[in-house]
Order: sequence, then C-alpha cells, then structure tokens
Amino acid sequence: MEPSSEPTGPATDPLADLRAEVAAAAGELSGGGGMSPRLDRSRRPEFGDYSTNAAMELAPVLRRAPREVANGLGDAVEARLGDAVERVEVAGPGFLNLFMSDVWRREALGRVLGAGEGFGRPADGAGTESVLIEFVSANPTGPITVASGRHAAYGDSLARVLEWAGHRVWREFYVNDRGTQVRRFGESIRARARGEEPPPDGYRGAYVAELAAAIPDAAEADPEALAREGVERMVAWVRATLERFGVRFDAFFSERSLHDSGALDRVAGVLEERGEVFRSEGAVWLRSSARGDDKDRVLRRSSGETTYFAADVAYHEDKRARGFDRAIDVLGADHHGYVGRMKAAWEALGGAPDGLEMSIMQLVNLTEHGRRVTMSKREGEFVTLDDLIDDIGVDAARYFLLQRSHDTTLDLDLALAREQSQENPVYYVQYAHARIASILRKAGEDRVTGALAADLARSPESLHPSARILLARLLELPAEVATAAVRRAPHRFTTYSLEVAQAFSAFYRDCKVVGAAEEGGDEELRLALCVAAQRVIGRSLAVLGVSAPEEM
Repeated sequence: MEPSSEPTGPATDPLADLRAEVAAAAGELSGGGGMSPRLDRSRRPEFGDYSTNAAMELAPVLRRAPREVANGLGDAVEARLGDAVERVEVAGPGFLNLFMSDVWRREALGRVLGAGEGFGRPADGAGTESVLIEFVSANPTGPITVASGRHAAYGDSLARVLEWAGHRVWREFYVNDRGTQVRRFGESIRARARGEEPPPDGYRGAYVAELAAAIPDAAEADPEALAREGVERMVAWVRATLERFGVRFDAFFSERSLHDSGALDRVAGVLEERGEVFRSEGAVWLRSSARGDDKDRVLRRSSGETTYFAADVAYHEDKRARGFDRAIDVLGADHHGYVGRMKAAWEALGGAPDGLEMSIMQLVNLTEHGRRVTMSKREGEFVTLDDLIDDIGVDAARYFLLQRSHDTTLDLDLALAREQSQENPVYYVQYAHARIASILRKAGEDRVTGALAADLARSPESLHPSARILLARLLELPAEVATAAVRRAPHRFTTYSLEVAQAFSAFYRDCKVVGAAEEGGDEELRLALCVAAQRVIGRSLAVLGVSAPEEM
C-alpha cells in the first residue's frame, strides 16, 4: 500500500483559540475543565461577532440561573481576552455575545497569512488514518454516465478533504469483470458484429456496435474472449473519461483476479474456521443474520457456483488484509440492502465494526426546459459524463454534481450551468478569485509583498463592516475542513466558497483596495485581506476539484 497525502504543515485557528479561552473561563468558574462550549458566528451585527452557550452548559453544574452564570462568565471572558474583545453582553436565556476588537481581527488576519497555504489544516496528528475509498466501480460494460460522474465527483472530493485533514488516502475502482453481465456484454458485441440484434437482456448502445467494428474477427469470436476484450477497452475509456474529469485512481482492482488467485476459497476457509458459515440444502451460507443482517446470505450455491456476494466478501477481506485503518465504499442508490450484509461479513472476518463505512449516493437528474434525461446502459439511452463535460465543462460539472449532499437526489440545471454570469454559482466563485488576482496584479508584486510583511496588528484602520464579515468567513475554513471530513460532506465547500466569494464582492464594493489611502484606508491591510480571501477561495475550489483561474 502506498497511500498518498499532502505534507502536514503549521496549523493556526484563531476561532479554536477563542473557543478555548471561553472554555478556560468556564473552567475557572466551575473549578474544573473538560467543557467544550459552542462558539457560533452571530447572524446579525447587533448580536456581536460570536455567541456561546457556555453559561447554559455551566448553569446545571453550578446550580444557578443561566443568566446569573452568564454575567460572571462574561467578566471572566473579558478578563482573559483583554483588548481582544470590546465587550461581552448577556442575551436571551443566557447566551454570551462577544464583540471582538479590531486588534483581535488584525492579529487573526496576520495568523491566517502566516500559515500560508497551510491555513485550514488541523494540528499535526489530527488526521492520522490510512483510508481506502472505493468509488465509481461502475460495471465495465458501457461508458461512464452522469450518475457515475456524481460518484466520481463525490469520492474524489471526499478524498481531497480527508487528505487536507491529514489522513492518507488510497483511491480504488473495483472492476466487475466477471460474471453473467460481462458474458452478456460479449454476446452483445458478437451479435452486433454479425449484424444481429443483441440478446433481449444484452447491451444495445451505439458503443457496442463501435466495439464490434473495432475488435478483429468479432463475428466469429468466443463471447467470453470478446467480453474480456470489450471490458479491457471499456476500462481504458472509463479511465480516460475520469482523468479528463480530474479523477485519478491509485488502483483498478479486478474481480476476476479474486477468482483466478483462489481468494474466494481462502476467504470461505477463514469464515468456516471462525464458525461463521453453515451448510443447508447443498449451499454454503454466511450467518449474517447473527450480525444484524435481515437474513443469512448464500456464498456458494448447491451447484458449486460462487455468488456475487462471495466475491464482494473476498474483495473486502483483501482490503482488510492490506492494513487500512478504514474502508469507505461509495454505493449506488439501489444498494441499501447491501449495507447490512457487507458489514456483517466485514465483522465476521474480524474487522472492527466502525472500520467499514458505506455511503449511499442518490440519483442525479439532468433538467432543461422541464425535461429529464433517463439513463440506462442496457438500452443505450443514457447521457455520458463525456457528454456532460462537452456541454458545460469540467468545472461546472464537478461543482454542480457536488452542490447537494450525496444522500439527496440532485437536479442539475444544464441551462444555469452553461451561463457565464453571476447567476451561475461556480462562475461567480471563480470570478471572485480572478478579480482578486487582477487587484493584486494592479497593486504590483512589491506592494503585495510589503503588505504580507507588514505588522498588521499596528494598522490604524478601523475595519469596515464588510471587511469584518469577509474576515469572519475566512476564519471558518479550519472548521469547514474538519466538519466536511468528519461528516464525509465535501458538498459543504460549494456553499462555503460561494459565501466567501459573496463576502469578498461586498468588501470590494465598499472598500477601495489599491489607493486605499485616498479614502483614509490602509492599503496594506486591505491587500492582505485580498490575499487571504484568494487563498481560501482557491483552497475551497481545489477541494471540489474545480480550477481557480487568474483571469476570466
């Protein structure tokens, strides 16, 4: 195993430090520690910059009214923070609203810039797992469809998030290159080569005829041999499409290799030794119901033929044996019933219950003028990922396919995705990045370098409300990375990147950057804020697998 990851770097998180100060103040009042209070960005400026529920958590411990506790906690917080906070107010049933000072804001911006490209990464050691993510794994009997494209966007972006959080990630595609469907594929190719219709349960897409024409002597070839040749060509096509989409795998794992190597027999022996199988009516069954599955599952039929499930069990034993700390399977919407049986098999093999995760992807619908496009490899009525990329481009395809949580059905608006306007969210975010690049070019390298070297804490500028909002968004990057990694939710970065872009646009509307002194502003501070915003937007787009252009 050779897991890949970016090197870890320095970590800095002003909000985490602020939360720690609130927790320490609460500990002083309670005489103990261990509290982990919430610290939320206030939605309205009259409620301060941040709000915490620490007093309400502390009230039952101290057996005092929350507002009474909040008054004492507010004094303790102010004492700890000093000139970093302007004031602390008690609100509602016992919330504390923190109004931060420009001193704190300027120092926070300096810390963000000091971390460089490492801003947002957790402290060293926060992410230490080796993780295998298996995703896409579409049957190699047709091109990659838009539905599988959503799997690709999700799996690859999840891998990027986990890597950014410090984990070591291995990307794997499982090739189902054996079995009935693969043989039907070979029969379909031969039928087309003979000028005939494929079998009723065969494959009918135009690509089948193209394969028949490309493979020498296909009309007379054995269907099994044709299937192997066809699968090999389809895997090459799939790999090329995915690489075009910005998705690269560390390995393409062959199902056939499990059969050829005797892995199925070996895993059956392991399960028998562990007392996890039984025989009934000539078949071999896994006692999966004893581990939470709704029924026991057949591994080997009475005919002696192994089941698809048996191959999946052998594959997961191979994953386990390779020593990964965690395996994540990204599965299709029709695989809900697969979860219980596979987790039962994993535990039967000796795997830790939380060592295997299964994410179920929901469907994606393409919409335009109210019409949905159906997808079916079997009938040949589908939209390929290549078609989508040709239509709206890689960046829009990845961004739009990631706009919703993976467990929610997604409607992709093709008309909106094509627009080169502020209405298109990916265009809007990319334009913000390019606009910042233009501002920095206009300022010139020397002035930008000077701004990054400046002691921002000594800046005399009182930050404009728009600058405060922008900085608040930027400071949320570490929490966004951590949350997206823990929740397996890379889609959060579509929302986050848009929020940062919108905050930057408001800042740029309200605050002159180059030549800021003309309106009494600090050009170095504003240039520094632009650099920080550009880095955060660029990082957010990189997580999504979307480019961050310097010009548009």
